[in-house]
Amino acid sequence: MPIETAASRDVVFRVLDAFDAPHSGRILRLRLEAGEAPQVRSLKGATLRATAPDGRVCTAKVIGFALFGGKPSDERLARTGRVDVQVEEQGDGPIGLRWELTPER
Repeated sequence: MPIETAASRDVVFRVLDAFDAPHSGRILRLRLEAGEAPQVRSLKGATLRATAPDGRVCTAKVIGFALFGGKPSDERLARTGRVDVQVEEQGDGPIGLRWELTPER
């Protein structure tokens, strides 16, 4: 399920923190770097292209949200530019600090 707006093509997130999730996948703490904040519900199930600082690329499918930073909401994402997501990685990972995530087209 893609992030669905014309502005979403310009959405760029940066990974502030990354660690293994307790049961499966990875938790990524993201900060919005560019573009307009998408709706939180559009992120669930979205596939993101992850690019490492050294150029490695993989994809990450958002399977849920980490709630330890508080319940995610559109207002909170727009105000702070931050969201914590749980992802399943595919490709040349693991995703780590300073990786850049953009919606798959």
